[in-house]
This record gives sequence, structure tokens and C-alpha cells, in this order.
Amino acid sequence: MAMPGRAVALRAMVLLLVPGLVFAEGIDTGDTAWMLTATALVLFMTLPGLALFYSGLVRDRNVLSVLMQCFAITCLVSVFWIVAGYSLTFTDGGALQKWTGGLDKVLLAGITPASAQGNIPETVFLMFQMTFAIITPALVVGGFAERMRFSAMICFSALWVLLVYVPVAHWVWGGGWLAEMGFMDFAGGAVVHINAGVGALVAALVLGKRKGFPNTPMPPHNLPTTVAGACMLWVGWFGFNAGSAIAADGAAGMAMLVTHIGAAAGSLAWMGQEGIKFGKPSVLGIVTGMVAGLGTITPASGFVGPAGALAIGLAAGVCCFWATKLIKRVLRIDDSLDVFPVHGIGGILGILLTSVFAAVSMGGLGLPEGRGIAVQFGVQAIGAVATIAWCAVLTFAILKIVGVVIPLRVSEEEETEGLDIVLHDERGYNL
Repeated sequence: MAMPGRAVALRAMVLLLVPGLVFAEGIDTGDTAWMLTATALVLFMTLPGLALFYSGLVRDRNVLSVLMQCFAITCLVSVFWIVAGYSLTFTDGGALQKWTGGLDKVLLAGITPASAQGNIPETVFLMFQMTFAIITPALVVGGFAERMRFSAMICFSALWVLLVYVPVAHWVWGGGWLAEMGFMDFAGGAVVHINAGVGALVAALVLGKRKGFPNTPMPPHNLPTTVAGACMLWVGWFGFNAGSAIAADGAAGMAMLVTHIGAAAGSLAWMGQEGIKFGKPSVLGIVTGMVAGLGTITPASGFVGPAGALAIGLAAGVCCFWATKLIKRVLRIDDSLDVFPVHGIGGILGILLTSVFAAVSMGGLGLPEGRGIAVQFGVQAIGAVATIAWCAVLTFAILKIVGVVIPLRVSEEEETEGLDIVLHDERGYNL
């Protein structure tokens, strides 16, 4: 198709101004524009979305520490992704391709404005994938909030993203062994949510409980901030899931629709559970149900229809609600901000239910050719168990190694004073 005159003139002008620039052939400008937008939306989920969501949930003496952790992780992972993360996830690993990518694109070697990944520039694709690598360790922060040293958190996050996130992302999205099996994870049920949930749970167990847990009340200090962050997460999640179509097409449109349905259903289901159990629904509950619904629909978002999304969202609100009660009240594990019961359980549930509601008979878009629900369910279960095992073992090992070099948590006196003053010499509020 011939280019419109204005586009031809613009290209000629750019080439005159920047003679060395080469335009990639086959780039779809519509897809590229959507992916640029989706990339910004996913980064918006971490900064400011997750940062505000988490900062409102902690006590006022730790608000800056959580904001600092989310900001520092964003910077740290961005650099690590450029240095080696992208290459190890998305290039050919040769004889080790089933397990890891290669080093062909370390420091983004060979990537130019002319490089393409499908119908979009490779620069846009790698930036989009970078935002997923950023938010995953940032989610883990919720498991050890209010008690981990900042220096230990930096070392842990750097090792975790390279040794936990990158391998699993390669297995699922980089052509690794789970991709070869036909494992279905559209936007990160295993790669992001199971990884983050299990990582947070292991970190909570290794670091131990906060001083006073579970007998001392530790309510959120600023729910309006949490709700503001939750709203940003909901909007940003459209980039997270619909952007994973890597195109501006019907698949992206359906992914956006089912994402919204999952969030709404999860919120209502959580609110209903609270109404039944406590007699009053809470603001914290409805936004937590939203996050549960979004996390659970994530792996299924490119494979299911509206009816499936409704069922998945409702299941998320119920299952994740009771998982939070089990973790904190029965098992008494101090996962500070409920990362495992919301993201971990939601990710596992979403991965398994994808095999059910992706079937055409259940209103979905179809399973891999020749497969029934039972066979695909088995594949999904293998992927979930492998992710849990890998993440649990490596997270434990990383924490123990970092702990030999740097004390993982602050002292009881420092914890009482608050991480804002102890670690950053600043206060979130001066009232």
C-alpha cells in the first residue's frame, strides 16, 4: 500500500535531519502506537500505582520506605534488563534454549531503530517487557514491608529478577520448555503473579514476623492513598493484559474487555464475602478484590470470553478472600500486604481456570489444537508447580546468601522507630 503524501514528506524530512536513521520495513504504525501506550500504562502501574497502593497500606512511619523501594526497583531492574535480562529472556539460548536465552543482545547489542519484533520496533517490545520485569519484584516488596533493610532489598531484588523472573519468563514467553508444552499464560499469571506471590511468602517466612504481629493491630495508615493507587492499577492493567496481544486488534480488544469484567467481578465477590462474614463491606476489601480479580484474569485474558471472565473474577474474589484469612489468622504468616493470598493464589487459580474457560465449549477462544480441557489442565498444573518450586527454592537461597553479607532486617528498636527515619532520615508527614 502506498504511503500517504504527508507520511512520505515526514519520512523524507526525518532522513534529511538524521541521515543515519533507517526505518524498519514492515512496521505497523497502529500497532506501534498502541504498544507505546500500553508500555506507558504498565510502567504507570508501578509508578505511581503500586507505590501509592502499598504506601497507604503500611503504617505512617514506613510510608517513604515503600515508595523508595518501588522507585529504586524501577531504576535497578531497568538497568539490569538492558545489560542482560532482555537477552537472557528473548534470544536463542542454543543448546540451553529450553531453560534460558543467550547473550547475543547483552547491552542491547545490534538493536537499532530498524530492528523489528513482529510488526513493532524491537525497542518498543523490549521496553514493554521491561515494565513486566519491573513490577514483579516490586510486588514482592509487600511480603517483607516494614522490616527489611534497604541495602538488603536492593541486593535481593537484583539477584531475584535475574535468577527467578528471567528464567520463568523465558520458559513461558521466550520459547522455553513450557512454551513447547503449550502452556497458556497470556500476560503473566505464572511469570508475574505466581512468582511474586511465592517470592513474597518465602521472604516473609525467612525474615520473620513484624514486632507485635499478630496481636498488635497494624491497620493501613492512609486508605485514600491506597484507593488512589488501586484506581491507577485498574487503568494500567489494560496495558498489562491488552498490550500482551502485541497488536491493536480484536484480541487486544477482547483482552481489555475481559480484564475489566474480571476486576469488577472480583471486587463484588470480595465485598459480598465481607458483608456475609462481618456485616459491613470495607473500602480496603473492595480494592483488594479488584486486584485479586485482575491478577486472576491475567493469564486467561487473551484466551477467554466475557462469561469465562465473569466466572474467573467471582472465583478470585471468593478464593483470595479466604486465602488471606488462612495465611494471617490460621497459619499466622506475616505476609505484610497479602501478596501471596492475592497474587500467588490468584495466579495459580487463573492459570488452572484458563484451561477450562479457554475451551470453545465454555465460550473461550479455543485450546491448542487437538487438546481437551483435561489435558490442558495437566499442562497448566505442571507449569504452575514448576514456577512455585523454582521461585521458592531460588528465593530462599538468594535471601540466605544476601543475609550472609548484609543483615536482612532492621533491629526491633529500628522497626519501632520506623524505616523512614532509620533508613532514609526523612519523614513522610510533618504535621
